[in-house]
Amino acid sequence: MAATAPRPRTTTRDPQEITRRLTAWLDTRLPGAKAVGVTVPQSNGMSSETLLFAIEHPEPPVRACALRLAADPAAYTVFPVYDMPRQYRTMRLVAEHTDVPLPKVLWLEEDPGPLGAPFFVMERVEGRVPPDVMPYTYEGNWLHAASDEERERLEAATVGLLARLHDQVPPQEAEFLTLPGDGDALRRHVTAQRAYYEWVVDGLSRSPLIEDAFDRLEELWPSDPGPSVLNWGDARIGNIVYDGFEPVAVLDWEMAALAPREVDLGWTVYLHRFFHDLTVGFGQRGLPDFLRRDRIEARYADLTGHIPRDMDFHTLYAALRHAVVMLRIAYRQAHFGEVDVPADPDTLILHHGSLRAMVQGSYWD
Repeated sequence: MAATAPRPRTTTRDPQEITRRLTAWLDTRLPGAKAVGVTVPQSNGMSSETLLFAIEHPEPPVRACALRLAADPAAYTVFPVYDMPRQYRTMRLVAEHTDVPLPKVLWLEEDPGPLGAPFFVMERVEGRVPPDVMPYTYEGNWLHAASDEERERLEAATVGLLARLHDQVPPQEAEFLTLPGDGDALRRHVTAQRAYYEWVVDGLSRSPLIEDAFDRLEELWPSDPGPSVLNWGDARIGNIVYDGFEPVAVLDWEMAALAPREVDLGWTVYLHRFFHDLTVGFGQRGLPDFLRRDRIEARYADLTGHIPRDMDFHTLYAALRHAVVMLRIAYRQAHFGEVDVPADPDTLILHHGSLRAMVQGSYWD
């Protein structure tokens, strides 16, 4: 999906039908309640669906809410499994053990009957989110228009979130986030990504570039991956609500897992680079001095005492993971007739140039 291309389809659900069914379900939790103003955010999110709505009820007063709904199977889902109870439990755990700001989770519904899939409801936190479409690195966006000092404040606060999350949640309390398989947490994490890639390309063209990246990971494999902590998983500023330049809510916990700290750090570093590189490719300057790898590593070390290691491995791993997601999204666009599949499937990966440079060891030169 190019930054200037039409947004890919993410659902086949009917908004009016969702509103009716949501109101019927709310009445079982809060008799007499009605869902009003149901909307779908357009700037972020390509996996689980987020619905925004208000509860109309005399007691309590109207309450702004957000609902996370497992992806519509008819919409050619990004991921094979959507475990809403796992996300709900993760958010409760983080809220219990840390001062990381989270929306208050209200209700979990595991029965797919009411809305067609499991979901949970949380209070909506007001603020602004750096958008994916058009990317926050583009001119005219509120974050691009901010001063260097304001972006510095946002960056410091964001790295601080990761530091506190990793330090404050006891790993033994997060054992339910242990991924299946053999070996240590990093090996299990990469094994899960290989399985995800195989699911994405099942019956479709394989990606030589992604497979080269997996091979390169083995060559760069850390001699000591380090201890495991609760990883947010989708650790990027596009999943944070900010009040001004201060975080007020951390969102999207569907990729949470036990893993080395650097899995989150690599994702934070690379996902910004993805949007920056994309912006430069469209002839703009982007934000080259924001969320720089060296500064993130230094801030994190100052806050935690843990010096990030093997970051060439972990930024490559982040770019690889993102490539698999991008390939799935491209195949979904093809499924809905929005794009044609080219002879070379690697060109479906927007950042194929930077991923190839990482595989070759020249990206960070």
